[in-house]
Amino acid sequence: MNVTAPDLARRAAAMRLAFDRTFAAPLRIATAIHHHLLAVRLGADPYALRLAEVGGLFADRKITRVPGSAAALLGIAGFRGALMPVYSLRTLLGSNSTQMPRWLLVAAHAPLALAFDSFDGHLRVTADAIHPDQQKQARRFVPEFVRVGDLVRPIIHLPSVVAALGTTTEAPGKRE
Repeated sequence: MNVTAPDLARRAAAMRLAFDRTFAAPLRIATAIHHHLLAVRLGADPYALRLAEVGGLFADRKITRVPGSAAALLGIAGFRGALMPVYSLRTLLGSNSTQMPRWLLVAAHAPLALAFDSFDGHLRVTADAIHPDQQKQARRFVPEFVRVGDLVRPIIHLPSVVAALGTTTEAPGKRE
């Protein structure tokens, strides 16, 4: 392919003009509202949690067993210099397992951690992908679900889990 100097100059001028026009074009603002979710699994079952309700995500933390009457209480673990109770999210949702979960999340507004089996990743979905549970099934703590492709993930409402555990949601150091 043989390109002459005038052809190169013409192409360069066209590219320069196209480049300059990108700065003159009005700023495009995304109008769709997006929700950020964590995709997790309890056993083989897929679930999601709202990222805004999660204060931290941890893997392979040592959980020290403590005596307690709550079936879901796995023990305590240290997070950023604080000891917190660790509860099995699977047990709280009505399933049981003898296997110790690998993943822990700290609730954003409560001093507790919840354990789950596997972390599938981050989901960024538009508002129309999230639907209320119209059937009002007997699933506790799951008022809505998200559809991502062919997979439906129930969304766990962490504030209701925290409320059911009776854990305070006040900031540390504010107790009297």
